[in-house]
Amino acid sequence: MALPDACRIRPMTHADLESVLSWRNHPDIRRCMFTQHEITLDEHRQWFERASRDETRRLLIVEEQGVAFGYVQFADVAPGAVSDWGFYVAHDASPGAGSKLGATALDFAFETLRLHKVCGQALGFNEASIRFHRKLGFREEGVLREQQRQYDGYADVLCFGLLQREWSGI
Repeated sequence: MALPDACRIRPMTHADLESVLSWRNHPDIRRCMFTQHEITLDEHRQWFERASRDETRRLLIVEEQGVAFGYVQFADVAPGAVSDWGFYVAHDASPGAGSKLGATALDFAFETLRLHKVCGQALGFNEASIRFHRKLGFREEGVLREQQRQYDGYADVLCFGLLQREWSGI
C-alpha cells in the first residue's frame, strides 16, 4: 500500500523530545499506558538516550504535510523478525490521524524494515486501541488476565498480531 497522502515517517530526534513528552503525558494517553506516572523531561531524555542507541529499536515520528502528529516505536527490528510496536498520536491531532499513523507505520514495518510480524498489546479497558488494532487487520492472539497493575486494581492485556502477508493497508 502506498503511504497516505502527505504522510511520512522519520527517525525521532532530540528536537522532538518535548512534543513527544507532551503527547505521552496527556492524561488520556497516560491512563492507557503500562507506565502511568507523569514522566519528567529528565526521565524522558534519559530514556531517549538509551533507546536511540539500541540498534534493534526504531523510534519514529509520523508527519503530515511537515507537521508531526504521532510517535511509533518498533522493538527487536531485523529482516524477518517479529517486532513489538507502541504508538500514540497528539491529543489534538485531527480526526483520522490514528488510521494515518497506523497505515504509515505498518507500510514502513513491512516494506522498509521487512518485518515478518508486528505484535501489539492493549489494556482490556482501552476500547479505542482494541478497535484500532482490529481495523488495521490485527488478529487477537490471547488475553493475559489481570496482567497489568493499575491504580485501582489490575487490567487484562489483549495481545494482537499482524503478519506481513496479512497487511493490505486500510
